[in-house]
Amino acid sequence: MRNIGLLISYDGTDYFGFQSQPGGNTIQDKLEDAIFALSGERVKLIGSGRTDAGVHARGQVANFCTESSIPAERWAIALNSRLPGDIVVQSAFDVPDHFHSRRGAVRKTYRYSINCNRIPDLFRRRYEFHHPAPLNLEAMRSGLVHLLGENDFSSFTSPLSTKPSHVRTVLEARIEVEKPAQIEFGVPNAYHSAAWDGAKYPGKERGVAHLYITGNGFLYNMVRIIAGTLIQVGEGKRQPEDIATILAACDRAKAGPTAMPHGLTLWEVAYDS
Repeated sequence: MRNIGLLISYDGTDYFGFQSQPGGNTIQDKLEDAIFALSGERVKLIGSGRTDAGVHARGQVANFCTESSIPAERWAIALNSRLPGDIVVQSAFDVPDHFHSRRGAVRKTYRYSINCNRIPDLFRRRYEFHHPAPLNLEAMRSGLVHLLGENDFSSFTSPLSTKPSHVRTVLEARIEVEKPAQIEFGVPNAYHSAAWDGAKYPGKERGVAHLYITGNGFLYNMVRIIAGTLIQVGEGKRQPEDIATILAACDRAKAGPTAMPHGLTLWEVAYDS
């Protein structure tokens, strides 16, 4: 018996999430069907974590046990020929028998993307939440600092969470921005004019803001609730220091809305070795 690891990317738009469920149509279902079509084995794929319906992954990690003699380096190409186009196995590799993609993960990074330009990007609309007004990104960064370290994140998880403890550690958190082009299609873009925005929205910026959060684990809807609350900070509806107050309250009702799922991507999963 061998243990095979997979590095997987997928567009989650048309799926009910990663993990198998009675309704079917999940990433796990498609991968297990592809493995069966290739090897004739019905395997149980273990993912590093579940992603919700509509959420994407750049670096999901999974593993499964097999008696097949197919070389590890051939699994990726062979599976991709049997998978739908919105799921791609980036690589396959032999892992030790004890390797467990979920239990062995020591840190995960998620990215939430917010397009603050007035006009949405047609070609990235599945992967960015469009917020047509600019945001105060510096205020959002100041609010983000309050989430660092070990905390009880009850305020930032769904009431449907079944975890016995809501204590998690946020190791890193940052916001990176892609600035909008001043000229598009050969003509000046008035909606992206710094002077125009500065007059109407003082202290706020346009661009695509990528929120990266790295932690030792995440709760149900945790990153999306953090993103929804930070957007309110960027809009001026909350102050950066309100994040600390919300965190201390351990009350979901104190935080902001759950941001739309399509802006969220499981970016990377890390292991000790």
